[in-house]
This record gives sequence, structure tokens and C-alpha cells, in this order.
Amino acid sequence: MEAPPTAKPMRADARRNYERIVSTAQAAFAELGPEAALEEIARRAGIGIGTLYRHFPHREALIETVYRSNIEQLSQRAHELLESNTPTTALELWLREQVNWVMANRSLATTLKAGMDHDSPTFTLCRTAINAAATALLEGAQSEGTIRTDIEPRDLLRLGHGIGVACETTPEAAERLLAVTMDGMRVSAKARN
Repeated sequence: MEAPPTAKPMRADARRNYERIVSTAQAAFAELGPEAALEEIARRAGIGIGTLYRHFPHREALIETVYRSNIEQLSQRAHELLESNTPTTALELWLREQVNWVMANRSLATTLKAGMDHDSPTFTLCRTAINAAATALLEGAQSEGTIRTDIEPRDLLRLGHGIGVACETTPEAAERLLAVTMDGMRVSAKARN
């Protein structure tokens, strides 16, 4: 995760603190929700609360940074999976990761979306990155001839989000729903002949 652009570069210790705060907040928000106490995040990161506030003057700034970092990681993961798998396998593996992310982080995303303009730079950046990831995965799998061509990248994102939301309280159902979804996206044997 990149530290935000500033008038002058961060000192090495400030950069380490920034990165430690963000990674600690990611874990705390996943465990305790977006209402996790900032004092607890600072304690877990091994820094003082003043250091946290120097980097993030309010909770919303920290939530926004964690959300952006999460989306950047999820988007990057799509490209990594494409490098080491067939496109269809990469799509399936990434869809599973998307579902797991939604199940673990939906309250964070909901909190952020409730208090932020949907045309903000953060949402624009996140929307662009996640759409590019879904497009790369889907186009690769469609070019293999294994995934239906009437599916659009936004459909892939909606399907993963829907499964994640549906399985928040029953995570054991996610694998079954993912299998059904993948079966529904595949080109039928009849269509291939």
C-alpha cells in the first residue's frame, strides 16, 4: 500500500508507522468491524494514539485508506492469478477471493459508502481497479471459450458480491453457491459443438 502523496516524502520511520497502522486497522476492522476503537488499533500497532492521528486525523480517513488498500490488493490478486493459472481457473479462484472479502469486509464498505460521495477519488480509483480486474479475468476466460460471452465484468462483480452477502451468516454455503455460479457461467457442451 502506498502512503498518500504529501508535500515532502515521508521519513522511513513515518512510512513504517503508516503501513503498520493500515495493516493493523485492516485486521482490526475485519475482526471488530469499522467501529473498532482507534486506541485499540494504535495499541495493536505498537504506536501512540497521537501517531495514528498524525496520519489519520479521523476514523473516516483510516477506513477510506483501508478500503482502498483492500480493493487494490483484491484487484492485483486477479492479475497474479492470471499469471499462474488458466484464465477460467483464475476467474474461479478470484471469484472465491472476492466472496470471502465481501463476507469479511461488507460492514467496512457499507460504512464508507454511507459517508462518502460516490464520485470521490477513492471510489473512482476503486471502481476503476476492480472493473479492470474483472474485465481481465472475464475476457481471458471468454477467449478460452469456456465462459459464456453474454456475461459482463459488472455481472461477475455482482455475482461475487451477492454470494458474499447471502453467505455472511452461513459461510459454509459459499462453496456450493460458487459451484452453481461457475456452472451457470460455463459454455454448455451443446453450445461448444
